Amino acid sequence: MNDLLRALILGVVEGLTEFLPISSTGHLILAGDLLDATGERWDVFNIVIQTGAMLAVVWEYRARFFRVDLRLYRNLIVAFIPAAVAGLAFSHAIKQYLFHPVPVALAFIVGGIVILLVDRGERASRVQSTAQMTWLDALKVGVAQCFALIPGTSRSGATIIGGMLFGLSRKAATEFSFFLAVPTLMAAGAYDFWKHRALFSAGDAELFAAGSVTAFVSAFVVVRWLIRYVATHDFRPFAWYRIAFGALVLLTAAYGWVDWSG
Repeated sequence: MNDLLRALILGVVEGLTEFLPISSTGHLILAGDLLDATGERWDVFNIVIQTGAMLAVVWEYRARFFRVDLRLYRNLIVAFIPAAVAGLAFSHAIKQYLFHPVPVALAFIVGGIVILLVDRGERASRVQSTAQMTWLDALKVGVAQCFALIPGTSRSGATIIGGMLFGLSRKAATEFSFFLAVPTLMAAGAYDFWKHRALFSAGDAELFAAGSVTAFVSAFVVVRWLIRYVATHDFRPFAWYRIAFGALVLLTAAYGWVDWSG
């Protein structure tokens, strides 16, 4: 399999999983291992193509983003800060010890259990829409996003479930998770690419373009579907998927059916 095809596949994986509470990073680590797309170069690629998925949110909510909404901008800045600080402090250790299939599988299972415990039927919600959020609500969601630094946890899962725990409705938590993806993914992609720019050449532009475009298209489909889904459904099916998928990875690793050594 050539690198361009790997890039296209990883872009689709990124777009389909970024905004669902199932961990895009976890899926990219597992998919990269199976596709033999591992190492620091592909790790940076996986982070940079998140920008493509992020642009799908900007396009879908362009009327809201490009309107002067100081309350929204303030809340996004406040929510972005905790994960930015934690990421700068702990990213090296996290990548060294946790960016591997088995730890990711364990995080899948733990995250699924948390969703089952939190999203049980209708919850009393103090905040019905993102327009009602205070800066303190945003800060709480930002603290929840810090857990997403653990690969396999899910950025969207941490922010949505965290938001619901702190009194946001399922719809408000989901929308704010979408919005928060914009500064978070943009900053992460730009920082990692600049930090590791020596790994890349002009010839890699095709890979980044291919991965970003497929991430954009698949994420756009998911964003439109998910906001309709949460109006009448909970996140429990995603929790069972996480548990089953994580258990499958652990089972294949334990019996040597799949070589997860990448």
